[in-house]
Amino acid sequence: MGFLTGKRAVIVGLASNRSIAWGIADAMRREGAELAFSYQNDKLKQRVEKMAADFGSTIALPLDVGQDGEIDAFFDGLGKHWDGFDILVHSVAFAPADQLEGRYIDAVNREGFRIAHDISSFSLAALAQHAERAMAGRGGGSIVTLSYLGAVRALPSYNVMGLAKASLEANVRFLAMDLGPSNIRVNAISAGPIRTLAASGVKGLRQMLAKVEAASPLKRNVSTEDVGNAAAFLCSDLAAGITGQVVYVDAGYNIVGMSFDEPAASAG
Repeated sequence: MGFLTGKRAVIVGLASNRSIAWGIADAMRREGAELAFSYQNDKLKQRVEKMAADFGSTIALPLDVGQDGEIDAFFDGLGKHWDGFDILVHSVAFAPADQLEGRYIDAVNREGFRIAHDISSFSLAALAQHAERAMAGRGGGSIVTLSYLGAVRALPSYNVMGLAKASLEANVRFLAMDLGPSNIRVNAISAGPIRTLAASGVKGLRQMLAKVEAASPLKRNVSTEDVGNAAAFLCSDLAAGITGQVVYVDAGYNIVGMSFDEPAASAG
């Protein structure tokens, strides 16, 4: 019996089996959770329905988190299958491509800034408003979202997405404070770079992966399985005392201040 047996988890943002959302869904299903999924548009419907079936689920509903009406309709539709749920996974982020090239100061504009924050950060709060009601009376709930080191460090070409992730991490803290009295926990995972389908178009990804592998204490990159296992733990009763946190799953890269190609000679 897995440590999520008897729990229901809603996975928002699954689009590929080469994604962090898939790694989370896989870990949660392995630990016994029932799963429900969203798909962004009709183009992704058949793909997500097939992945849902692979996880033993018949629940895959349309959801564009940029539209309030679709958020309402998603949870209304979910209510026809479940009378409540215990876990919400927010795996959603977006910024226009022109916002993620070159220098931040040259690329950023008002509309790109608005879109990045709306889709990548505000959507967590919008989904949490519904989740609070759906988790009521179920003995506690958990919400987990995905961040990145760019929320707290300046990184080449990450640009406005770094600001959106900083907003997302603040969102986690405010939601954790408000939802805590209802025994709903809210946390974020800051994952290291992973060769996912979504990340394949990121400029410099190969260099990022090489840098993390060389400089991180564990001397490797992390996988979707690593992140999935951490998410499953955070959303389980094993993590009942953890909320409002950003948990790094990056082989320890975030703690490193300086690294050398060869070990420095010891003094004396």
